[in-house]
Parts: sequence; structure tokens; C-alpha cells
Amino acid sequence: MNSFTGIGSQPRPGAGSRPHFWYRDAGEFRDDREVVLKAVKQNGRALGFASEELRGDREVVMEAVKKDRDALEYASEELRGDREVVMEAVKQNGDALRWASEELKADRDFILEAVKQKGDALYYASEELSGDREVVMEAVKQNGKVLRIASVELKGDREVVLEAVKQNGRALEYASGELRGDREVVMEAVKRDGRALEYASEELRGDRDVVMESVKQNGRALEYAIQELKGDREVVMEAVRQNGEALKYASDELKGDPDVVMEAVRQNGEALKYASDELKENTNFVVEVCCVSPSAFNYANSQCRKAVEQYVEEHNNSPKIADLVNHVNNFLEPLPPQLPLIRDNR
Repeated sequence: MNSFTGIGSQPRPGAGSRPHFWYRDAGEFRDDREVVLKAVKQNGRALGFASEELRGDREVVMEAVKKDRDALEYASEELRGDREVVMEAVKQNGDALRWASEELKADRDFILEAVKQKGDALYYASEELSGDREVVMEAVKQNGKVLRIASVELKGDREVVLEAVKQNGRALEYASGELRGDREVVMEAVKRDGRALEYASEELRGDRDVVMESVKQNGRALEYAIQELKGDREVVMEAVRQNGEALKYASDELKGDPDVVMEAVRQNGEALKYASDELKENTNFVVEVCCVSPSAFNYANSQCRKAVEQYVEEHNNSPKIADLVNHVNNFLEPLPPQLPLIRDNR
């Protein structure tokens, strides 16, 4: 079949992201409007191989950008300045604005409408608009991290930053120093993403309520708390309940607390590797945590593994440790012999 609609979904082997829709002998179809229209409905980037005339055909281009935002790259200069065509592409992904005409990128009304669809369209708008409060406000409501390219003034605008961190907590990284020390702003950020604590002021990284809120959302946020709070039993307990591996950031004292470590291992058996040496060498404790989380067996030392194996043998028929029995048996099961590598020297 010599039509690129028939081969349009199969890029040439080894090709990159650029389309190669008629890499055989289908060049004759580049001027065929019906064939091109069918092709771009199947894969928008087929527009890249249409004739210059069809790249300027509004209906063809509109169908292409509905299918793939990057098809706008291949549209005629006139259509890259067509508000409806570009907006259709932006609806797919804000990145499409990169292919729009410079005139549209600087058109305030158009950009305002575009960022309401996809906030990341602001990345390709004219620099002047990154200082327009209304435009930036609408953009951060859609994508908080576009605060990165807002003007210095707007990065210090409390309302703008609050909207940004409500949408994406880690947008706090781009707020002014003053606002990274604003308790309400930071609290909103960590509620959305606990890891935003990394960008809070030192004072707020030492605020127990802020840190508690952070670790409830993401236990690994404990990494960014001040040292004193890494030794706060209640804070650490909340952190390991959310993510057992948060034990890595706890104080040495709490890494040796059996209840804290048990809670961490209950959430993630791998957390055992962060426990104190004393606990990891305590065979009774290790047997107990392996019963709670069989995967902890993988991180026990050889002496404790033997103790667990012995325990499994003695309680093999107990339904309470069925998961542990299966895990230990699978772990100890020898790997099948590796087949020799056969070289083909033909």
C-alpha cells in the first residue's frame, strides 16, 4: 500500500522523535489533501512531510495540532500566528507556545487565555508578561512551578506565592526569602508536598508543627528538619509511619529505639538497614521484625538470618508467619545454573 496513511504509525527504525511517515516512495502524496488530512488525524507530526501549501491549510493544521501539539512546528508562519490554531495546540500542552509567532507570545490577552488552559505556556511568553500580576497569578494556579520565571517582585507577592504553593508545594523554592519564612505560606506548601520543607527558612525547619505537617505528608521530609527535631520521638514516629526509610534521618538514639524501628520496618522492611548496630545484632528483635515485615530478612546480618531460619523451621506450619516462611524459602532457594554464553562466530 503506497499511502503514508498506511505507514504513518510506524516510524523508520532508528529514527528519533521527528516523524518519517513516507520514508519509502510516498512523496507523491504530499500534495494530496485527502491523504494528508487522514494522516495528520492519525499522527499530527505527519504535517512535517506535507507540502508547503498544505502546511498552510487551516483545516489540515487544526487537525494536526489536535492530535499532537508539536505539529504546530510544521505549520506555515501565518498559521503559527492564528489564535485559534495556536490555542488548540496549547490546550494539548503549554509547551506548544514555543512554536507560536512572536506577536502572539507578546499578546497579553492571548497569553492570559493560554495560561488559564496550561500554566506552563508562560515559559514561552514574552519576558514582559512574566511581570504581569494577573497573567502570572493565572499561570501558577495551573502550574505552581512557573513561579520560577516570574519577576522578582511577583516572587515576593504573598498572594501569588500562596496560589503557587497550593498548586505545587515545591514552588516554595522560587519564593522570596521573606516568604520562605512566612509560616502560613510554608504550611500550605508542606501540606501539598512535605519535601517543600527543604526550601523553608531555618527558623521554620525548626518549627515543630511545620515539621510534623511535613512528615505526615512525606516522611522523608525529616531530612530537612533541624537536628533537634530529628531526635523528637513523636515527630520521627510520624515520619516512619509515612515512610519507613525516614529512619535514615532520625537521631542515633531513635535509630536504637525498638518501637521506632519496628514502626519503620512495618512500613518498609528495608528500614532495618538504618537501625542501630545494637538492634541489628539483637537476634530476638530481628526475628520479631521479620515476622512483621518479611522483607527485613534481606537486611539482617548472617547471624540473625540463621536465627530467623531456625525460627521458621520450628514454626513452619504456623499460618501467622506464612509470608515469612515463603520469603525465607524464596531467598534461600539457589539460583538456577547459568547457561554458558554461546558465541555465534559466523
